[in-house]
Amino acid sequence: MGVILFAAVVRARDGLPLSASTDFEDNQGLQESKKYLKLLSKKLNHFPDRCTLKNGRYNVNFISSLGVSYMMICNENYPNVLAFCFLDELQKEFITTYEMKRINTAIRPYTLIEFDNFIQKTKQRYNNPRSLSTKLNLSEMQTEIKLRPPHQICASELGTVNGFTNSSVSKYKEIAHHQRLEPVTLSGIISCVLSLLCAALNLIRGFHAIEGCLQNEDDDFSYVLAFFLGTVACLYQCYLLLYGTLWRNLKSFLVFGLICLCNMYLYELRNLWQILFHVTIAVFATLQIRMRQPEGKCPDYNV
Repeated sequence: MGVILFAAVVRARDGLPLSASTDFEDNQGLQESKKYLKLLSKKLNHFPDRCTLKNGRYNVNFISSLGVSYMMICNENYPNVLAFCFLDELQKEFITTYEMKRINTAIRPYTLIEFDNFIQKTKQRYNNPRSLSTKLNLSEMQTEIKLRPPHQICASELGTVNGFTNSSVSKYKEIAHHQRLEPVTLSGIISCVLSLLCAALNLIRGFHAIEGCLQNEDDDFSYVLAFFLGTVACLYQCYLLLYGTLWRNLKSFLVFGLICLCNMYLYELRNLWQILFHVTIAVFATLQIRMRQPEGKCPDYNV
């Protein structure tokens, strides 16, 4: 009989791994199956709550419930009923151990890695049929699988694992454009609020400038553009602080330069203290963007 080789607990909405078993196998087929498991974890919301993907000599099985998916890899000859009993047992233990609030607010991968202890013990039990004979009632799960068999997923639905098909390219683009950043600090929140304040001030002055242009044709419309460019620049500083993008630091310096240019152009409509206020906040926001770096890579525990 086959054995369970790997198991993981994943948040269904975004594929964030919460816990996983530790293993040291270096089998090519198993490693490929893990790649399929990772691809599956990113698309869990597109599949039913009980599924199987066959990959050569290995099966990837998972069940989903209450926003969490329980996934495993086993040999192709490992009984389906045992595989889903194993996942069901992980599910029951997990939902009684952790509150949904903690699961939903998890930011870093493997936040609940301590659950690995239970995964390992359960995996050892299920890999030893003698220890299961008196502890499981398989008839109920057999009946359930007959009445509602697992949905069979084709590998083609997930794209190429080792190549770069359209699906895999878009996946890597998404990762590159939306890096996970460190948590926002209090100073970062303050800089974001101040940048929004500057944006609001620019917007209000911009509308006043439009009114002036309509009432007096001699007024320069370029001042209106300067105010609105300043508004957009301040809002974009907030975006750069909150979200990770490509060339993030370079963009922050370019936006800072734009804010300075706008305020220099508006020197006739603003006094020195107002210009200093806007530029100082822009400097503060740029510094906060620079300080909020992408999270360091967490150990992958051979996942």
